[in-house]
Amino acid sequence: MNAKMSTLDNAFIQKQRHLLTHLREQLLRTTQAGVTEETELHSQSLGEAHESEDDAQKLAMLEVDGAAVRRNMQRLTQIERALQKIADGTYGLSDTSGEPIPRERLEAMPEAIHTVSELSEAQIADHR
Repeated sequence: MNAKMSTLDNAFIQKQRHLLTHLREQLLRTTQAGVTEETELHSQSLGEAHESEDDAQKLAMLEVDGAAVRRNMQRLTQIERALQKIADGTYGLSDTSGEPIPRERLEAMPEAIHTVSELSEAQIADHR
């Protein structure tokens, strides 16, 4: 990574830290509620006689819930990384290139750790 300095002011960084902490708490609660609901559904289905349509509906619901939990876990990882970057003094700089991440991107997605162009390049490479 380049030895570039973030141009973000301390007040903005503190606001982002507060927002990231709040987002982390929300995602943890949501993820835990999803896991609890999935466990309850699974437990209920073990003790019941079922129709195949009921099973299909429950399976579809579990798949959607599982996908949401996976997305939340990925986002939690990014939030933790962004909070670590605040502690390290590198918040607002890309993990890939060290280039500054635009403030507008950080306002829209406070857990951003890469520039949009880096993400686009990674997605293109993944599809090759």
